[in-house]
Amino acid sequence: MNSGAAEEVGGGGVGWGKGGGGLEKKQAELRRVAPELVAEVLSARPPPPPPLALPFFLWAGRQKGFRHCFPAFHALASLLSAAGLPAAADQLPDLMRAHGKPVSHSQLNLLVRLHTGARRPLRALHALRRFRHEFSVQPEVHACNRVLGALAAAGHVDDTLKLFDEMSHCSVRPMPVTFAIMVRALARAGMTDKLLEMIGRMRAEVCRPDVFVYTALVKTMVRWGHMEGCIRVWEEMRRDHVDPDTMAYTTMIAGLCNAGMVEKAEELFGEMRRKGLLVDRMVYASLIDGYVSTGRVSDGCRVLKEMVDAGYRADLGIYNTLIGGLCEIEREDKAHKMFQIVVQEDLIPSSETVSPLLACYADKGEMVKFFGLVDKLVELSLPIVEILVDFLKLFACKSGNELKAVEVFNAFRRRGHYSVGIYNILIENLLKIKEGKKALVLFEEMQSSDDCKPDSCTYSHMIPCFVDEGNIEEACSCYNLMMKAVWIPSISAYCALVKGLCKKGEINAAISLVKDCLGNVENGPMEFKYTLTILEACQSKSPEKVIKVVDEMIELGYSIEEIIYSAIIYGFCKYASSTEARKVLSTMRDRNIISEANYIVYEDMLNEHLKNVTADLVISGLKFLDLESKLKWRSRDD
Repeated sequence: MNSGAAEEVGGGGVGWGKGGGGLEKKQAELRRVAPELVAEVLSARPPPPPPLALPFFLWAGRQKGFRHCFPAFHALASLLSAAGLPAAADQLPDLMRAHGKPVSHSQLNLLVRLHTGARRPLRALHALRRFRHEFSVQPEVHACNRVLGALAAAGHVDDTLKLFDEMSHCSVRPMPVTFAIMVRALARAGMTDKLLEMIGRMRAEVCRPDVFVYTALVKTMVRWGHMEGCIRVWEEMRRDHVDPDTMAYTTMIAGLCNAGMVEKAEELFGEMRRKGLLVDRMVYASLIDGYVSTGRVSDGCRVLKEMVDAGYRADLGIYNTLIGGLCEIEREDKAHKMFQIVVQEDLIPSSETVSPLLACYADKGEMVKFFGLVDKLVELSLPIVEILVDFLKLFACKSGNELKAVEVFNAFRRRGHYSVGIYNILIENLLKIKEGKKALVLFEEMQSSDDCKPDSCTYSHMIPCFVDEGNIEEACSCYNLMMKAVWIPSISAYCALVKGLCKKGEINAAISLVKDCLGNVENGPMEFKYTLTILEACQSKSPEKVIKVVDEMIELGYSIEEIIYSAIIYGFCKYASSTEARKVLSTMRDRNIISEANYIVYEDMLNEHLKNVTADLVISGLKFLDLESKLKWRSRDD
């Protein structure tokens, strides 16, 4: 069909979204269009939008003696699917039946291809079943394979198994590809028993699985961590007299070493060498990782020697693994020799290379060796401050090293090696052991420094520190500085500051902070979310609704924090009266949710909040009447 005719009818695809006036005018001028022209218009690129395509399709069908061709139906379904209207595309067989066209495999294959291509496997499965039940169109094996693959990729293993069983009822004979899809889906899900059963069916019905199928199964199960099942598949492969290739051995050894099953990996490594298969560097690296992770560092060093003797050159990752393992068994002398080998082989050491060594020297107080290594790193033009940050993350986070880390920091700070990140690590670990005063000293050093000012992480650490010290004013000052710098506090900082404000009776500020937190962070604390739920319940002026929210929190295992009581006081004082708040607090006391002592505390907090609200109303009224200047404040001395 002449493409110029299609452009004449459809505008060449230009301006489809500007309305249908031009199209309707062109339609009115035409007496008749050919079915092929309709298909060409619907297949245009860019495609016409559905609000124009559907009326055009229906208008063409109303011509006397006109019958749509199959390509037009297919183009319309493709257009609707691409426009994000899969439910409308699914009406293709109904539309064809209404126009007197027979429904066949072509339409089913089209819908399956559209839905699986758009990652809608459940819709493809629905189309498959609908064609079979409503239109008596039995699916072909290729369509089933496509749906099975899409379901497996999306993780719908149960639906995959059901469809595979339905294929038997429909007399659809599975192909080797069908079984390959099924066994990979079962391997990914870790369903080893069903997997072995499926391998048996594959062997009986089509063919014996070859090395490529088994290797794919091994790779899938290793990737998803199903090592016990992977070993059973490996044994099944041997029973089938299928010789594993190099890829299968490499993948299996890596998986076994990652799972800590080094003895089994040793056996497979020996098999590879006896069979004369190529043992590459990845196999050696996996064995070294496995030995070191299980504490057999000497065996890891032995494998390194074998690898070098085989003509391979170790990469930095292998050296890092061995240096870390040697430092864990306090053989820093050998670790340092390995570091020297790294430098000799022109490899660039990373923080992972030297951090274990630095931690060993610092832990034993060998500061001469410590700074000797630091000077060597400076000589190599490495980012020493970034390396020291990683070293402190490793060293200071170890229990019992928090105070020693400060001593080490003071030593290398005198050499000019410090940064905001280093201060933050030290402050964080000091606060973990309740050394707030020492953390405060470091914070004051940062404030007085010209090139190491506190950042958002620093303030987020210090806000809980000030709250614990009872210095709410300073905690609020830190928060205000963060707001001024457009920084978002951490969730722990929000929680600590809200708790401190509630204890001080600053209920309005605490509620405002809760709203600010939920507006800034992606997933705020549940007690903050329940705070807003309680405020919403207070608007109904019903104490029973608030009690229901409290019961829900207790049932779900959430603790009733100070902010919850503050929300009850704030909400009823704003939307109802203090009487409802007292009813809720009394009910919670009677049900032993709060003690008698805490009930008295919250009742005093309620009375104080009422005084503040009343005072604010009086001052607002005076300002409104312009009488504030006539108000005389009297002190108690007067």
